[in-house]
Amino acid sequence: MLVHQPLLIPPVAASAALVHGAPGLPISQPRNLIGGHLLAGAIGYATLAVTGSTAWGAAIAAGLALGAMMLCRVSHSPAAASAVVVVLQAPHAWPFLPLLALSTVLLVAIGLLPGRIGGHPVRYPLSW
Repeated sequence: MLVHQPLLIPPVAASAALVHGAPGLPISQPRNLIGGHLLAGAIGYATLAVTGSTAWGAAIAAGLALGAMMLCRVSHSPAAASAVVVVLQAPHAWPFLPLLALSTVLLVAIGLLPGRIGGHPVRYPLSW
């Protein structure tokens, strides 16, 4: 809310649920989380440029983002919502993409804490 991008909350919240609730899943690993969101954001902007801010454009962006994530081996299903947010809300790329990157990096950093300082038996990440 402070950075005026409240629509980043749903995709990043879904990612947080995976990092903290299922830290052993491949889609929860840092490479997938960060790479998936950034790839989906870029695809969202490319789709927005072609289709405009439409519901069809959002659906196309989500599908393309999921396909691209699978091809690039950075599958992270909540990231498809980042592509949808970009198409439907058309935020300026300059503040949005760096903020998306920062939020995913912070999420990974916070995911590291329980196993490092709390003695939690589950280690995160399992792979980078």
